Amino acid sequence: MKRIAIFASGAGSNAAKIIEYFSTRNTIEVAVIVCNKPDAGVLKIAADHDIPTILIGKETFFRGDAYVAELKSLNIDFIVLAGFLWKIPQQLIAAYPNKMINIHPALLPKYGGKGMYGNKVHETVIANKEKESGITIHFVNEHFDEGEHIFQATCSIDETDDAATLAAKIHLLEHEHFPKVIESVVDEKN
Repeated sequence: MKRIAIFASGAGSNAAKIIEYFSTRNTIEVAVIVCNKPDAGVLKIAADHDIPTILIGKETFFRGDAYVAELKSLNIDFIVLAGFLWKIPQQLIAAYPNKMINIHPALLPKYGGKGMYGNKVHETVIANKEKESGITIHFVNEHFDEGEHIFQATCSIDETDDAATLAAKIHLLEHEHFPKVIESVVDEKN
């Protein structure tokens, strides 16, 4: 059984779908939820599923050991970023080389990088009159949204779409594809 840690900062809709997906599998389990916001919805999702949590602080994450010792003590094999808004420190990347993936709500390399998350991405995509958007699942490296691409899926943008309706389309793609891609990558890497 491979053990994954989900890092999330917000409501946790992707984390919920990942937990649900792996609850019926016997090769991968969600072993811990790592969060940087004490009021994030993902913590309630973890509690509802009896999944332990680690509430992380900036000082230890960026200037300490980046919680590597804690993750290793939990026998974490793989890390999944599901709406985690902090840049990942080199120490954590080094501890999990090619064993950490992220999902981004746009078709990278467009609309990625520092400050490009959530509705900011969708608003920019709409303002630039793009005809399609989508998701990119990629490995994590030391730069925001620049790791090797694993998977992309697209959706069309209608003239009537705004940031909220585009976000809804993107969430559907995330929920449909992210758990399956995680399973495929974890199986391949281990």
